[in-house]
Amino acid sequence: MCKLKKNAPPVRRKLIDTRTAVTHKFDIAGHEGHLTVGLFDDGKPGELFITMAKEGSTLGGLLDGIATLTSVSLQYGVPLEVLVKKFAHKRFEPSGFTKNPEIQSTSSILDYIFRWMGGQFIPGFKEKNKPIVEPSELSTAPCAVRI
Repeated sequence: MCKLKKNAPPVRRKLIDTRTAVTHKFDIAGHEGHLTVGLFDDGKPGELFITMAKEGSTLGGLLDGIATLTSVSLQYGVPLEVLVKKFAHKRFEPSGFTKNPEIQSTSSILDYIFRWMGGQFIPGFKEKNKPIVEPSELSTAPCAVRI
């Protein structure tokens, strides 16, 4: 059994200077942006950058803060599963429909970011979180009831 020293300082695993990254374009109810996830050599996420198009400094500043907190958390060994569990399904504007068939609607940008990261980097996440109705099953007929 491994014993840890009391008061051992946390260890930060930094990314190499030149690294692989995944960039994802998203659209939430007309609000467009990009997520860029820098990867460790083992393919696990180690940093996050969030860029929104045409958003004000308040939202941009908050998203920069979320990205930095996420990056530092991942580099200090916080499992992505913990972050996804904590931040997915948070509700605030902007929210709404997306163009991503795997995340058809979202309750916030934060919800979208962490559900997308879960789908990309957590094995089995997509299968456990499939939409209830597949996009191909949706009817184009109006939802009206005749009496």
